[in-house]
Amino acid sequence: MGRIFYLLSIAAAILTCFSTSYATLYDRGNGMIYDSDQNLTWLQDANYIHTSGYDSDGRVTWDAAVAWADQLEYGGYDDWRLPTTVDGINVIGYDGTTTGGYNITTSEMGYMYYVNLENLGYQAIDGTIPQPGWGLNNTGFFINLLPDYYWSGTELGHTPTSAWDFKFDVGYQTVDGKDSDLYGGAWGVRDGDVPAVPEPTTIFLLGTGLVGLAGTRRKLRK
Repeated sequence: MGRIFYLLSIAAAILTCFSTSYATLYDRGNGMIYDSDQNLTWLQDANYIHTSGYDSDGRVTWDAAVAWADQLEYGGYDDWRLPTTVDGINVIGYDGTTTGGYNITTSEMGYMYYVNLENLGYQAIDGTIPQPGWGLNNTGFFINLLPDYYWSGTELGHTPTSAWDFKFDVGYQTVDGKDSDLYGGAWGVRDGDVPAVPEPTTIFLLGTGLVGLAGTRRKLRK
């Protein structure tokens, strides 16, 4: 029993060593990325609504985006949703203290863009425009992250026909009419973490390591 516990402890240590991370983002495998700062799990494919065949081009109305997230079942989970933000009057600014504009990190997508991925907005927090190095230059572990608008799941409270969205090519948050499908992308996210799924190469190395450890223990016993 002691040997089994010993081998399992070594296995856990090996899996920990193979954990892949980028700042506060952790690749859990199976197409899911964990954001430890916001305690959220994001779909690695930021345009899965299109690549899965659900929509022909990945640009949908707000209602269609919400409906897609509500019915989404992925990785054994069915509690996916659209990212959210803080609602309020759509005041446009650049210092991060307003509900609309640049450098806003109070929205889940804004935090992803500015903090997790460390991208810069078109307008700097000091008002400089254009800011040197602005744009979606870093996408981390994510694939198909479009340099375009993505719907949030947050409606504009005082105008229920509109909802908040985030423009990933310049780091800009604003509102648009829910019926617009010209540029409305959808990105699936869920609350909390998911168990890491080791890659096949990791499983092979783990198995090889356990076999080697078992052989070493036999030799020492002899």
